[in-house]
Amino acid sequence: MAFHFSILQVTVLILVIISWLLFGLAVARRQRSTPATEHKRDRRSIVGLLVQGTAYYLIGSDLRPLFMPITPLSRPIEILLAVVTVALAAVSVWLTATAVRVLGKEWSITARVLEGHKLATEGPYRLVRHPIYTAMFGMLLATGLAISQARALLPAILILWVGTVIRIRSEEKLLREMFGAEFESYARRVPALFPHVF
Repeated sequence: MAFHFSILQVTVLILVIISWLLFGLAVARRQRSTPATEHKRDRRSIVGLLVQGTAYYLIGSDLRPLFMPITPLSRPIEILLAVVTVALAAVSVWLTATAVRVLGKEWSITARVLEGHKLATEGPYRLVRHPIYTAMFGMLLATGLAISQARALLPAILILWVGTVIRIRSEEKLLREMFGAEFESYARRVPALFPHVF
């Protein structure tokens, strides 16, 4: 049984690593077009980015022994947790890649709006206003479930939440200034991070 379990954990770890590579490629993707003029940038979003990075550091610095489960579980629960971990990573990669494609030249690591900026409401933006941040939560959970001690997960989630709130406020301030009632209407219909269940 230990042998099979190790194979399961190795598979999960490999798939999460592949997901991180794909996530990184999606984030690094840039639209090849004529550069647009920046209208306004909010550098406070960098603080949020640094706080978010702290959450990932916490997950990566409190590792459990390689290929061991996060906690002792029955075999069916171990398999279910492995499936959930891989699904979280895969959905996170899809969300990020799709969101970056929808944003095109408007995609940026820090909060900004461009001249002629369009409000993104298509693709994953129909489900949540910040799908890349939703994906960041998914990748944090997947990584924690794959490699980290259980005790690191909750603090990491809380830290990521704080950084994400900082970034959302920074971005949405710019969007409210630029789009006014159009953004307010969109924000009333679509949740910030997690889709409505019903």
